[in-house]
Amino acid sequence: MLKLSDITYGVEGRHLIENASVTIPTGHKVGLVGRNGTGKTTLFRVIRGEMVLDTGTIDLPRGWKIGGVSQEVPGNEVSLIDTVLRADTEREALLAEAETATDPNRIAEVQTRLTDIDAWSAEARAATILRGLGFTNSEQKQPCSAFSGGWRMRVALAAVLFSEPDLLLLDEPTNYLDLEGALWLENYLTRYPHTVIIVSHDRELLNRSVGGILHLEDKNLTYYTGNYDSFVKQRAAKRALLTAAAKKQDAKRAHLQAFVDRFKAKASKAKQAQSRVKMLEKMETIRTPEDAARTVFTFPKPEELSPPIIATEGAAVGYGNHIVLHDLDLRIDQDDRIALLGRNGEGKSTLSKMLSNRLDVARGKMVSSNKLRIGFFAQHQVDELYIDETPLQHLLRERPQEGQSKLRARLAGFGLGPDQADTEVGRLSGGQKARLSLLLATLPAPHLLILDEPTNHLDIESREALVEALTAYSGAVILVSHDMHLLSMVADRLWLVKDGRVKPYDDDLQAYRKMLLTPEKPAQKDKPKIEKPKRATRDELQGLKSDVRKAEDRVSKINDMRDKLAKKLADPILYEDARKGELETWNKKYAEVMQGLERAEALWMQALEKLEKAQQP
Repeated sequence: MLKLSDITYGVEGRHLIENASVTIPTGHKVGLVGRNGTGKTTLFRVIRGEMVLDTGTIDLPRGWKIGGVSQEVPGNEVSLIDTVLRADTEREALLAEAETATDPNRIAEVQTRLTDIDAWSAEARAATILRGLGFTNSEQKQPCSAFSGGWRMRVALAAVLFSEPDLLLLDEPTNYLDLEGALWLENYLTRYPHTVIIVSHDRELLNRSVGGILHLEDKNLTYYTGNYDSFVKQRAAKRALLTAAAKKQDAKRAHLQAFVDRFKAKASKAKQAQSRVKMLEKMETIRTPEDAARTVFTFPKPEELSPPIIATEGAAVGYGNHIVLHDLDLRIDQDDRIALLGRNGEGKSTLSKMLSNRLDVARGKMVSSNKLRIGFFAQHQVDELYIDETPLQHLLRERPQEGQSKLRARLAGFGLGPDQADTEVGRLSGGQKARLSLLLATLPAPHLLILDEPTNHLDIESREALVEALTAYSGAVILVSHDMHLLSMVADRLWLVKDGRVKPYDDDLQAYRKMLLTPEKPAQKDKPKIEKPKRATRDELQGLKSDVRKAEDRVSKINDMRDKLAKKLADPILYEDARKGELETWNKKYAEVMQGLERAEALWMQALEKLEKAQQP
């Protein structure tokens, strides 16, 4: 388990956490959430021992390895697969010793240990992780120097996942992933065998991959059992209780004060008045959580254009003689909300560049409205800001004729207040830089806004504000994002970019998610037709449906049992030295329940597959 006891730490004289305590049981997956700037990344540095606590202690089991992605892999000539394999330092050392050892006993020990850590399947495991993060088999053999910084961050993530530390600390790991990679990671973390703490603002990831939420707010840490949606409900209920208690206390305080004010001068009532003064002095004020300033985005409203604003006919686009997309017959109207779907490398970015006139049509034609203005936001643009200039100076360059008061109002409309407006960009947080880039992209009131991964570095509150702004926006929107929540809330049309074509995707995002998580099967040779099996009878179908219901009920009951055990294990009292035997018993029960849950879920899936097969025409 990880135990933080009465910890306090700060940066540059400012406390980020004060007297906070929390216990995270071994094997739990926890999401660390909080607004940008509250100190989540700093907490990771404290846990890793890179920063010294002002007060308090951090306790970990002896021998625990802590792993995380702190920086990208160097651009050297080592292949991706070898870079990942080297992350398991014990395996590397044992393999090296196996080559030189001469003592028979030591050779036996080394070979036994290599077998224990499953060293012989290491390359296959490393390759599977790299594939999940978007690297083909041929790319895995290429040197790291052949890839950009964002892709090398994926290699660094693959390396730490492969090394399987006892405590895995991940800080916004999906920022460098596409939708396919984000979904793979989400799925991978649910099966990870050790303790995980992940800083993320991706609601879907926090809903599917973790069983607890650690909330950093008001310099304190609070642990909630359940996923992110459960945390939101629990926090709302807690705030409601505190608000009600505070109102009740205020009424009592007012009643006591009124008595004191009325009778303090009367000798006959002086004793009672003094008694109430003491009661007021001893009364501990119930403080309700302060509502943080609400994040907003204010997009300027463009004038309306005649439809369509963009239309293509038989268009093709690519780089030089290499055509990436062809036969494009597309139409975009000003009220469209389109999400671009497709696996990595299929051409989503190429299509975005063509539609924004950053890439010429190779053949065919693309017709745009004469007055069309296009706003374009991509992740790399955040890195192209002038780091030695302030946000206000950025706007002055674009709008020199506007007064500073109006430009400051524009900045405030994107959550950049007076302090941030006059701060050099190099000192702003990632979220603040992203807001500035979004402001610059929307400054000319575009009729079409193309957003490529706009939520990277934005906290959950900012993402919700972006959803609201895009919903109210009167221009067209084209979205490329790994944030399934954003796509589901904004997009009303889905385009699938696949095999060099762009076609409407008629299914929904959940079906697309399932498709991405299903491995592509290699093409098979034609086989002789076989006679279709007979359709199941009504009684057989009823029996199969009954099996599904029973299996589902079994899973639900075991889930309830797991939640109760998790709540029990989250009790700090259980981790006192005097109760180690009891802790061992509860940990054993939790492990047994998790094994039972895995078996029950497998049986449920088998029952569902049998039913689906029987229902096929």
